Amino acid sequence: QVQLVESGGGLVQAGGSLRLACVASGSIFSINAMGWYRQAPGKQLELVALETSGGTTDYADSVKGRFTISKDNAKNTVYLQMNSLKPEDTAVYYCNADIRTRIWNTGNDYWGQGTQVTVSS
Repeated sequence: QVQLVESGGGLVQAGGSLRLACVASGSIFSINAMGWYRQAPGKQLELVALETSGGTTDYADSVKGRFTISKDNAKNTVYLQMNSLKPEDTAVYYCNADIRTRIWNTGNDYWGQGTQVTVSS
């Protein structure tokens, strides 16, 4: 099985920074992509940022220029550096990964347990 464990959430004032980390462990053959989603109270889950194994990145328009996703492939870890945080960034942030556990499968979706990010005004 595969586990994703997030860390780095917390409370920060508007304009501040936080760095989230997510480590994937378990039966991993390869990782197709890793990324971050978030869900604010009363809102739908939305993509924040993702990075594919080839290095292609994608960001939500609302975070472009403020958030940066990066990966450490050797450690099966993805990071989300969040700068210039705004109150509207407040949400539970979930790590997501598309992981192949065997050479013969194409990949399955895995999720972390979520980490709370709260930005005060």
